[in-house]
Amino acid sequence: MERDMQRRYLALWFPYLASERLRRRGSAGPDERPLVLVEKDRGALRLADCDQRAFKLGLTRGLTLADARARIPELTVVEADPAADRRLIEWLAALCDRFTPLVALDPPHGLVLDITGCAHLFGGEAALRQRVGRSMDWLGLTVFASIAGTPQAARALSRFGRCAISLPGEDEQRALLLPVSALEASSETVIALSRAGLKTLGDLAGRPSHTLAARFGEALVTKLRRVLGHEDARITPLRPPPDCVVERHFPDPLQDTDGLEEIVTHLLGEASRLLEARGEGGRAFEVSFFRSDGAVRRLQLETGRPSRDVAAILRLYRERIDSLADPLDPGFGYDAIRLSVPVCEPLGTPQASLDGRAVEEEAVADLVDRLVTRFGRERVLRFVARDSHQPEQEAALVPAAAKSNEALPWPVAQPDEPPARPLQLFEPPQPVETLAEVPDGPPLRFRWRRVLHEIARAEGPERIAPDWWRDGPGEHTRDYYRVEDAQGRRFWLYRAGLYGRETTAPRWYLHGLFA
Repeated sequence: MERDMQRRYLALWFPYLASERLRRRGSAGPDERPLVLVEKDRGALRLADCDQRAFKLGLTRGLTLADARARIPELTVVEADPAADRRLIEWLAALCDRFTPLVALDPPHGLVLDITGCAHLFGGEAALRQRVGRSMDWLGLTVFASIAGTPQAARALSRFGRCAISLPGEDEQRALLLPVSALEASSETVIALSRAGLKTLGDLAGRPSHTLAARFGEALVTKLRRVLGHEDARITPLRPPPDCVVERHFPDPLQDTDGLEEIVTHLLGEASRLLEARGEGGRAFEVSFFRSDGAVRRLQLETGRPSRDVAAILRLYRERIDSLADPLDPGFGYDAIRLSVPVCEPLGTPQASLDGRAVEEEAVADLVDRLVTRFGRERVLRFVARDSHQPEQEAALVPAAAKSNEALPWPVAQPDEPPARPLQLFEPPQPVETLAEVPDGPPLRFRWRRVLHEIARAEGPERIAPDWWRDGPGEHTRDYYRVEDAQGRRFWLYRAGLYGRETTAPRWYLHGLFA
């Protein structure tokens, strides 16, 4: 890896996350008593976690509650809630999103942030680490934070070395001093290494890798390489990294909501210039407001086509603000505002149209975008053609903002020919009573909604076989007829079932009305 592309990671570990979550909620009992969280394991209650005071008194995870009470009678016991712990760590991940969009969970009770190229926004790595620490301290959470060149090195230093920052090229030097438990292998492996006299990672690094792999497995050697900084296994962030990101950070929390639109406008202009240089436009935009108390508010905007038109996107932003059931609340102020473009697509220079059709298409597209922004993606729909002979399946409703570059073309009617399909279809088709001259011929008259219609003209049949792979073997073949009654009204009828082959008593249905 080239030096100018050296990646940097910040590992955060919350050793007392579960107990401090309860302390924050005020449901942990008296503060002067040690707190333990228990879970049932094979019929016995065991300690799933402890607070800092309990750890200092010698309690450890996995100890039975009976043994813990024998050592310390005055204990506050609460049932463990892993789901609540996960919700809290995910909320903390959203809080850390203000520092970098690349945030990954690091169980148990940890996070890893890819801070490559963004530490300078906060005054350097040391200042960024301190700022993260102050945020967690303000929330009442204990955190150990380390910065290194690989996620595994940062994790090991935060959990076992308490090293603040490992400068580029120092990962191996600092990791060699860590105990072999920093590899977080099984307890049997750690015991075997200790009995062999290998107590630190430096002891392991001095042994041939093939010998270690033969005795303890290749996974141990791989983990050792990553902790020593020899191999960078990238993190998988909770949120996919956007194609384009611009943001503003404020030295003091911003409480003036009147200036938010101006800041968003500047961010849109900056993103538009970046997209124009790449020959792209955005299909989705996300504006994130990071409050100083850790809350994050995100507004999603979506366009039906690639766009980098600042004015048009700003109109969507205003529509979104006006449609909020819960208006933006700055609280103690915003620390940062970010504009992300998660979806980008190629966008060429627009060409002027001589007949004005392009202007009309742009106006319709802008209207669709505004409706989607105000009412939601699933409430603004359009029809698309589908590849099916079944009349009720030839069209489908999809979100109007969905991509349409792969949509099928609509069938083109032949000039001077009557339409082959009616505009109005009944779903389901309505049964009718008919009289036909022969069982497999067109009807002479039919009764629909208690009204008898004498047929003056009939055209057909148009035979449509069922989709056996979808409908099953029991579905009947349909013979469709376009008919016109004595009053000039035109109907679309079909007979379900081939006479003598699929059924002895075919039934008739009215499927649609011609205009």
